[in-house]
Amino acid sequence: MSEHRQGELFPSDEAPWEIDAQATVLAAHVVFSEAPFGPYSYRIPDELSGKIQAGMRVIVPLGKGDREITGYTLGVETLKQYRQNLKPILQCCDDSPLCSPNLLELVRWMSKYYLVPAGQVIEAVVPAGVRAGAGTRNQTLLRPTEKATEDSFVSSLPVKQKQTLVQLILANEPLAPEQLRTLANCSDGVIKKLRETGFIESFTERVMTFESSDSGPQDEKIPIPALTVDQRVALQTIFGALDSQKHSTILLHGVTGSGKTEVYMQAIERTLSFSRQAIVLVPEISLTPQTRSRFQNRFKSVAVLHSNMTGPERHFQWRRISSGDVQVVVGPRSAIFAPVPTLGLVILDEEHETSFKQDTIPRYHARDVAIHRTFLEQVPLVLGSATPSLETYHRAKKGAYQYVSLPRRILNRPMPEVRTIDLRVNRIDANQSSLSKPLLQSMRRVLSEDGQVILLLNRRGFSTRVQCPSCGFVLGCPDCDMPLTFHRDGNKVMCHYCDYTIAAPQHCPKCSFDGIRFSGLGTQRLELEVQASFPDAPMARMDSDTMRKPGSHERTLSDFRAGRTKILLGTQMIAKGLDFPNVLLVGVIQADTTLHFPDFRASEKTFQLITQVAGRTGRGDKAGEVLVQTFSPEHPAILAACQHDFLGFADLELQHREPFEYPPYGSLARIIFRGEAQEQVEQFAEGVVGKARSLVAKHNSKVRILGPSLPPIPKLRGHYRYHAMMITQQPGALHAVLQEIQATTKLPEGILYLIDIDPIDML
Repeated sequence: MSEHRQGELFPSDEAPWEIDAQATVLAAHVVFSEAPFGPYSYRIPDELSGKIQAGMRVIVPLGKGDREITGYTLGVETLKQYRQNLKPILQCCDDSPLCSPNLLELVRWMSKYYLVPAGQVIEAVVPAGVRAGAGTRNQTLLRPTEKATEDSFVSSLPVKQKQTLVQLILANEPLAPEQLRTLANCSDGVIKKLRETGFIESFTERVMTFESSDSGPQDEKIPIPALTVDQRVALQTIFGALDSQKHSTILLHGVTGSGKTEVYMQAIERTLSFSRQAIVLVPEISLTPQTRSRFQNRFKSVAVLHSNMTGPERHFQWRRISSGDVQVVVGPRSAIFAPVPTLGLVILDEEHETSFKQDTIPRYHARDVAIHRTFLEQVPLVLGSATPSLETYHRAKKGAYQYVSLPRRILNRPMPEVRTIDLRVNRIDANQSSLSKPLLQSMRRVLSEDGQVILLLNRRGFSTRVQCPSCGFVLGCPDCDMPLTFHRDGNKVMCHYCDYTIAAPQHCPKCSFDGIRFSGLGTQRLELEVQASFPDAPMARMDSDTMRKPGSHERTLSDFRAGRTKILLGTQMIAKGLDFPNVLLVGVIQADTTLHFPDFRASEKTFQLITQVAGRTGRGDKAGEVLVQTFSPEHPAILAACQHDFLGFADLELQHREPFEYPPYGSLARIIFRGEAQEQVEQFAEGVVGKARSLVAKHNSKVRILGPSLPPIPKLRGHYRYHAMMITQQPGALHAVLQEIQATTKLPEGILYLIDIDPIDML
């Protein structure tokens, strides 16, 4: 925020500072979601003294006009030097803090590291439903007073009043009036008389009205499997970290099907033996029900937290967790903020997944937040994956993390055979089917043996391109520089970035040619082709279009697990963490989808996706097979994935990155500029980047700056965009430059910019 704007919001007072050591004031440090970073000091008035604590919401006057606004307290202290007209806190909104001291310390770190106001971080940490008190109401409760404990007073009471008072005392907790009436079999008049005579007092408390529909612990317990030698060795390392009750980060690198989940289970059991709780993070909400079910088979109290829950649901679970009633918390990235009172262990499953990085403010990465939270609470963190991110693998290789390996599958089952199908040779047939003949033949064989098939295509919709064959016009989104995708459901074309949607055209919008062409392949078209080739095989499609309704993930996966569905096709959500022993064939329809993206991680993402989806097969008694359709069978990422060679791929990829200082050899920040006028955005971007270069030269910082330039998607959601990259091996110097940019840059009207630390999305 500019100095000018900061001065408007927080005008400096002309009154002198108090110097007298006797002149002190109790003040709270307050931060906001819409104001400069702060914190800013506000005087705590006498009537709120002793009530306000760190982590509470307060209402304070802001700016010259003293606009009343909600802020968050980061701390309370006695100031010996302060402005005489220090503004007072007007109201305290909470009876207890929203965040524990450790979570508040995590908020401070995230604000500093991700360069985001602490108020915005708190609003990411504490769900809106919790802040709003969703699913609660005010209820009047009754409790005995001190007078009720004095026999001399109680003995003089009429019999019914005495009996009612005794029942309230024996309850050992506050009761609602209707509860006391039922328990003591008394009238409202009796309770009223006890209140009037000072034996009972009433007070108001927020109570939950939401009732969870969670089925709770499973009745059927699954036998605990015998551990392999590799699992026992891995657990020795994790147990050592747990027993020391100190922070350490452990990379559990296990091939698909090697038994990482059982290692997690036994590590959690060890954690619970210390009367501590565990947090388990999964990359997708779709994996949460399956993971919860597994953990409910072993532990009596499991809670789920994710963003698709209603406000009352999240508030209910938040309260359960903070009360200590929950042993294990399961959820995607936001579950790292679960308010467990005595954290003992954090597990990040599939740590390589990019979904752990949030794409909206504060743009945090759950892995890095987990590292810092476990450091603050001095507990171990386990990062599990068959294909670790190169950043994590490199740190383990250098000794910053402990490294444990599960190189073999359970029962020494073989890894599936992976073969490539060269689409330059095995061309699709005349009807433009996306299924090559070798893949069709394998599907027929597996289905005839009553096996199951998974098909991966990481593009939703029916056709990814709508083009006129006469003039060549491609139907694009008016708000994004992206082509529209045809969706057969609803006969519409839509933008997958801003959801702009219109009816599918019959004629070319530009030249009116009758015969618009729909080309490119999406999951809807693949579904139609599979149905045509295998009309008797029950199938299901999993993508963001079919999984919108609550419970759709659970139903689809339950049907596939039970064998009611024989073919499961979908986008990358089917490649993650699913365990179905009867899957005998996996087909990757287009392995090149992510390979040629303008992203230095493109090869890594391709390797991970193929390896992960290949790991869904051969997990039972029968061997599995994987067929990878590609136009680039000789690409190192595809070759390595086919050979299950993570170490070879990682070492080669790291060699390619080192000369450019790409992560893990350097730190990366991306600045994205956007606005409605392209020329204005370009000029502003050049000005900011020019200032950044001057600061780098001034401080002699070793920070390399690329840009500004047009990103791969130059226009998005109606805004023109430019971006710049900053690369360095001195992250402190990078942050210093960015902090000065933030402090000294005045935003022109209609222009915005954001800073993405450790970016994953390069589009």
